[in-house]
Amino acid sequence: MYDAIIIGAGVTGCAIARELSRYQLNILVLEKEEDVCCGTSKANSAIIHAGHDAKPGSLKARFNVRGNELMDQLSADLNFPFTRNGSLVLCFDESQIPELEELADRGRKNGVPGLSIVTGEDIKSLEPALSDDVKAVLVCPTGGIVCPFLMTIALAENAAVNGVSFRFDTTVKVLSRNASDGHWNVLTAAGDTFEARCIINAAGVYADELHNQVSAHKLSITPRRGEYQLLDKKAGTLVSHTIFQLPGKMGKGILVSPTVHGNLLVGPTAENLSDKEAVNTTQAGLADVMEKGRLSVPSLPGNLTITSFAGLRASEAGGDFVIGEAEDAPGFFDCAGIESPGLSSAPAIGEYVAELVSHKLGSSCKDNFITTRKGIPCVASASPEELKELLSEDPAYGNVICRCETVTEGEIINAIRRPVGARSLDGVKRRTRAGMGRCQAGFCSPRVMEILERELSMNPLSVTKHGQGSELLTGTTREESGL
Repeated sequence: MYDAIIIGAGVTGCAIARELSRYQLNILVLEKEEDVCCGTSKANSAIIHAGHDAKPGSLKARFNVRGNELMDQLSADLNFPFTRNGSLVLCFDESQIPELEELADRGRKNGVPGLSIVTGEDIKSLEPALSDDVKAVLVCPTGGIVCPFLMTIALAENAAVNGVSFRFDTTVKVLSRNASDGHWNVLTAAGDTFEARCIINAAGVYADELHNQVSAHKLSITPRRGEYQLLDKKAGTLVSHTIFQLPGKMGKGILVSPTVHGNLLVGPTAENLSDKEAVNTTQAGLADVMEKGRLSVPSLPGNLTITSFAGLRASEAGGDFVIGEAEDAPGFFDCAGIESPGLSSAPAIGEYVAELVSHKLGSSCKDNFITTRKGIPCVASASPEELKELLSEDPAYGNVICRCETVTEGEIINAIRRPVGARSLDGVKRRTRAGMGRCQAGFCSPRVMEILERELSMNPLSVTKHGQGSELLTGTTREESGL
């Protein structure tokens, strides 16, 4: 019996879990994948939006601006990388400058500070690599960039040390409400049943399916695929701001942005689909990414692409976030349609939903809530003094496993042993960046597999890339099998 069950361990679900863990509540997070941050939260633009794009008065506007405000303190408390590099919105035609002014006015109504429009020669002083065709730029100084993996993992770890339980590889199939006491029953694909006083639906592209089981007021979520190209660190300083184009009906268009780890990110496309698992890239989509990215930054070096990926955004038919208790399903709280600016909004959504649920349950705050969390030490950025201290604690911090990103055995062990620790190659990669460099895990995968096998007492044949069904080994050699 739980006070609250959160369905979905993406950034929204983990932000809610962290904020709810401030209260005297028994909380469980159920996730269908093998780790946190395996859906939309792992494949996005890694942008903290300023908040100028959303319609004034919308939930997107409200939670985006508040989430942006919370980000500095949250990143400091939970020790994940965040940088306010500022963003630029480009206008390529003088006839569209009124649209840019309208965007700035919308941002001011939303409460976004510091917005200004720059024209003429001042444009190139902001970003020398911008196209000569740019006629005007909306400057948004509060925009930022973040690591979505480390942000989500930090929220989950802090929730866990404050008492939240996580269950992975657990797909929710059926929700039902007891007529006698109003409690909710959760039936999983494996046949397990859980009971809770409240359900929080943070299931991403599947949130409509859960909501529609319990409410007569139906939701409709369309998965919108966005494809990206990630460029090598050699291209990471080509621009310093996040570069947007004037937004259209399908979103904010193709962006060009530095990442907090020194790479350059280009994308996404926007394609509505019916398949909620279609995270494959396409030749046409990736060609579109680079072609449209070069409208903003003509010198984009496509030959420095080290990987490409795609993610799905949960686009709800109403065009806004759906957040709050369902009118005809007491104790069932939706966090649905969390597309862009969902990453930016997550801290504010967590704050808001935790208030709603704690009030519903009549719960009080803890006296011993742990506010801060320390991340995994990063050898690649450590000073000589810091490295000396790490080596004195554990010599494994001197054994480099991933050459591209200078990730050591000590960091990988740390990632596995932490609360909500890594259990797969991708889990290690998201926490340490082992495998995210130029060779894309070509060198370090066997060594990471050996560490996972040793630390988790796993059969080598059970080590996976990203959970069940992605096992990396199929069998033993003739010598080892004794044949």
